[in-house]
Amino acid sequence: MPALVLLGAQWGDEGKGKATDLLGGSVDYVVRYQGGNNAGHTVVVGDQKYALHLLPSGILSPGCTPVIGNGVVVDPSVLLSELSGLNERGVDTSKLLISGNAHIITPYNVTVDKVTERFLGKRKIGTTGRGIGPTYADKINRVGIRVQDLYDESILTQKVEAALDVKNQILTKLYNRRAISVAQVVEELLEYADKLAPYVADTVLVLNQALEDDKVVLFEGGQGTLLDIDHGTYPFVTSSNPTAGGACTGAGVGPTKISRVIGILKAYTTRVGAGPFPTELFDADGEALRRIGGERGVTTGRDRRCGWFDAVIARYATRVNGLTDFFLTKLDVLTGWEEIPVCVAYEIDGKRVEELPYSQSDFHHAKPIYETLPGWSEDITKAKTFADLPKNAQAYVKALEDMSGAPISAIGVGPGRDETIEINSFI
Repeated sequence: MPALVLLGAQWGDEGKGKATDLLGGSVDYVVRYQGGNNAGHTVVVGDQKYALHLLPSGILSPGCTPVIGNGVVVDPSVLLSELSGLNERGVDTSKLLISGNAHIITPYNVTVDKVTERFLGKRKIGTTGRGIGPTYADKINRVGIRVQDLYDESILTQKVEAALDVKNQILTKLYNRRAISVAQVVEELLEYADKLAPYVADTVLVLNQALEDDKVVLFEGGQGTLLDIDHGTYPFVTSSNPTAGGACTGAGVGPTKISRVIGILKAYTTRVGAGPFPTELFDADGEALRRIGGERGVTTGRDRRCGWFDAVIARYATRVNGLTDFFLTKLDVLTGWEEIPVCVAYEIDGKRVEELPYSQSDFHHAKPIYETLPGWSEDITKAKTFADLPKNAQAYVKALEDMSGAPISAIGVGPGRDETIEINSFI
């Protein structure tokens, strides 16, 4: 049976939660493989809306085992709060598994994140201030705290001491902040140990055994391709690898096990935080997309920057991820426009460029070249098949498919779980 990767093909917020939840009833495991509670997924089930920040979307699907992989950074307080909120709403969270090798977001990681971003001023990255970047930095610097460290107080204390040895120097001497107590941090982290213990497992072993037993495993990325630390619009990126390769390292599954890679693609484009955005709109159309699409960050609460569809970044996502399929979301938001511009290329220094520029400077100066497609006014939220869509909506989907380089196998025509047109089965 297949191992599937499902990821964002733009700058995140494409609707991965809806797509993952749609597949959740058909898969045995749903795995978050990177990121932390800086990612937010909104899933609508019936008349219930769920905002998930750290948990895999599959936690809402009965019979599915949700997994937090080793590549994720975990804020224990956020995780336990999220679990408690779901339990209060009658959602069974007992099957959750957490990798013992996942790194912990400590209180000092959050502090460093916030003071550093403030210190940068106009040069700030647009971080969520949740300690994600500093936690990944500790991981690379080999002074990180892992989930398994919560179960050995001696090792935990040594690691916290090592991490704070330098950080307290920076906090006190550079940022004029108070030093953080090692004992206080250790005490706080140990309080989470018993609460997390029922969920902690060797998830690498569990997932590989599941695939050997012909189980279906879905790997769910946070953020999006253009926020990848290696392949995104650096430095305005996240601190991990949301691209398909990140699923292998972030979950401990070899690349030969992956059978399909599904990119989630919004019918227009949005971005949260700083950084280049060629098709960004600053007019009434941009405000309409934001209002109709409900474009506000699930985790941050920040308004998303909105723009027309960008086929250049869609083609790029196809290439760097090896995408086999697209799931196009929020097509219904475009209902009502007489004409819909689509960015097919960029103009850079007077030249037409059809691929994402390698140079950061070039991308900052890229101007969109648009082709205009006819819009539609009919309500499409009740459409169950591709043929049910208005002719102009069908033509829009086909044009995006041709420009993006992979088949569009599903289309979201509304926020609900059942408001999806499935063209080709993912499994």
